[in-house]
Amino acid sequence: MKGKRFLIGWMIITVALAGELKFYPFHDDYRISLGTAVFFFFLLWVDEISPILCGVLVGGFIVIFRLALGFLTNHSEQFIVALQHHFPSSFYYFVFSVLFALTKMNRFRRWPFVIGVFGVAIDMIASFSELFIRYSFQDKMITASIVNQILIFATIRSFFVIGFFHIIQLRQAQLKEAEQQKRNEHLIMLISSLYEETIHLKKSLQNAEDITRDCYDLYQHVKKQPSAGEYAQRLLRIAGQVHEIKKDNQRIYAGLSKMISNESPNDYMSIESLGRLIIQSNEKVARLLGKEIQFSLQIKGTHPFYHIYTTLSIMNNLVVNAVESIQKEGIIKVSIQRQRDWVIFRVADNGPGIPEKKHKLIFKPGFTTKYDALGKPSTGIGLSYVKEVVESLQGEVTFQSQEGETVFTIRLPVHSLEKKE
Repeated sequence: MKGKRFLIGWMIITVALAGELKFYPFHDDYRISLGTAVFFFFLLWVDEISPILCGVLVGGFIVIFRLALGFLTNHSEQFIVALQHHFPSSFYYFVFSVLFALTKMNRFRRWPFVIGVFGVAIDMIASFSELFIRYSFQDKMITASIVNQILIFATIRSFFVIGFFHIIQLRQAQLKEAEQQKRNEHLIMLISSLYEETIHLKKSLQNAEDITRDCYDLYQHVKKQPSAGEYAQRLLRIAGQVHEIKKDNQRIYAGLSKMISNESPNDYMSIESLGRLIIQSNEKVARLLGKEIQFSLQIKGTHPFYHIYTTLSIMNNLVVNAVESIQKEGIIKVSIQRQRDWVIFRVADNGPGIPEKKHKLIFKPGFTTKYDALGKPSTGIGLSYVKEVVESLQGEVTFQSQEGETVFTIRLPVHSLEKKE
């Protein structure tokens, strides 16, 4: 309610003030002002308030405002004369608002030309109603010249307002689209991370299953010993606890898998869009870490749409590793190439490289060469995850590293990422 009152008050004051930007085309007291255009714009913009209410309030306030302004600037003017001079203006706004409501102009927002034509017709009728009242006090007639001029003024005002209104609407639509795109990209990155976590969770489930089986086998062996009663029961409890953990994880995994496995056409994206998303997200990571890194993206060949979350989860791990390996400044090059039935992803950076003695350990879970400012090591599961996923897709991951350059290469069958028919 307060918002509507504010809008009505703003409209009344703005139209009244804009009405003072005027000229007199017929050399009498009939004025052409910016107020009528502003009033039309408000009716288009504020569709939650009755147009007729707006017309009554604006028309009444304008008469009061112009009377008060006239008495402040011309003390000798008689009230009746001033009222006859300003009262007909209220008819313009009232008639305009009534016709605007009857034609339901806001239904045609998608068709600017239709609104423009209606606007011209309504403006002319409202202008003639004002002239009729005004000239009835002056014993004047509406001539063909006046009609022609009213038509010209109405056309200019109407299409000027429509153009300005739709420019603002177009800008708002562009801003909304940009905001929606940001939200979609953020959601894609979140789901990509979630996809990666399901792989780790699946591996944890297998480990829990192995531990449960080993504990139970050990329990069967220990309970045969004469003095192993208490230890056997403890082993059995441990096996049961691990089994409970496994069941809880299974429920989580089932929910996540169901959500991710329900694929839709929106789960696939062009490689150009995926590449830009990878670069943009890692530019933010680099800025967050206070690093100045130049990213480049090169795409060769014709590619189908690839599965978003699989592609992002693999590539982001490699690019994030490259970002973290660079100390302060550096270059990261991402290239994606189609070779017949294979797609080749490469991520190259000019970081310090990986020591040769650690090459055999690079894909081991828990291995890392990255430490934070406090000396805390990274989790070391990114590359092991990449290797596991790539191999599950019948692909391979390799790397070459020397001082000042590290290149990771992933080779995957195209059919493992494209949409299944």
